[in-house]
Amino acid sequence: MKTIAALQDLVTAASLDFEPTAAELDVIEREMPLIVAEVELLDAQIMTLDRTPAELDERRIRRARRRVLSARRELANLSGGEVA
Repeated sequence: MKTIAALQDLVTAASLDFEPTAAELDVIEREMPLIVAEVELLDAQIMTLDRTPAELDERRIRRARRRVLSARRELANLSGGEVA
């Protein structure tokens, strides 16, 4: 019988004990409007999981989807502006 060994080092809590860099924090800050919009969409969708969506629920989901698309567009425009 052959033994199976890991080809990579073990991941331990000590190897993950570090803070994000300033650049990583800047990226998170730039993406925060999109993250918030996606969480709001997820909340609206979760509210309708166990029941048939009413007209108000459908409007809430539609608004949340528009916010996500708008946040993605703004983020893409920001990224495009920095690259060019």
